[in-house]
Amino acid sequence: MKYFFAPNSCAIGIHIILEELGVEYEATGLSLIDREQMNPDFRAVNPKAKVPTLVRDDGSVLTEFQAIAIWLARKFPDKKLWPDGLEAQTRLIELLDFIVASLHMRGFTFISVAQKFSSLPEAQADLQAHGRSQAEIGFAHLSDVLGDQKYLMGSFGLADAALFYITHWALRADVPMPPPIAAHHNRMAARPAVKRALAAENMPNLTAKN
Repeated sequence: MKYFFAPNSCAIGIHIILEELGVEYEATGLSLIDREQMNPDFRAVNPKAKVPTLVRDDGSVLTEFQAIAIWLARKFPDKKLWPDGLEAQTRLIELLDFIVASLHMRGFTFISVAQKFSSLPEAQADLQAHGRSQAEIGFAHLSDVLGDQKYLMGSFGLADAALFYITHWALRADVPMPPPIAAHHNRMAARPAVKRALAAENMPNLTAKN
C-alpha cells in the first residue's frame, strides 16, 4: 500500500492506524504550504487533491478519513480495531463522524484557516472565535463519552486515532481541553505506534497539561 500524508494534517490519524496494525506500506509526504497536493502527479492519484490518500495493493484508491480508517480496520481484523456487533459498530461510526464533521470541520477549520472564508480581519476573528466555541462544545461532549475510560470505546480504536489529530491541533492552537481529553492525548502520545507515526512525519510529540 501507498499512503500519502501532509505533516500536521488529519492524515496523522491514518498514519497511527497503519502503525498500530503493523502492516507494510510506503509513506509519501506532501507539503500543503507549497501546494504539492495540486501537483499533476498527485492529482492523477487523487483528483480531490487532499490527504489522507491510500493506494491499495490492487491499485485502487481510497480517500476520506472515515472510509480509509474503516477499510483498514476491517481488512486487517487481527488488531480488533473494528468492534463486534451492530451497536458498537454504529457508535464507532457516530464518533468518527462527530470528530471529523463537527470538531474538525466546524471547529478547527475556522480556527486554522479563517482567511479562506474572508479577507477581512474582523470577520476572520469572528470565525476563529466561532471555531473555538465549537471546539469547546465538541471536547465537552467527548469528555462525557470518555468518562473514566482510557479510550473512547473502552479499548484503543479508530476514534482515538481521530481524536488525537484534533488534540494535537488543539495544543498547537492553544485551545483548552477538559482534563479527561488532555489525559487521553497524553495516553495516546505514549503509545509506540503514535511515536513512530509522529517521528515519520517529523511532528513533535506534544504533551497536554491535565
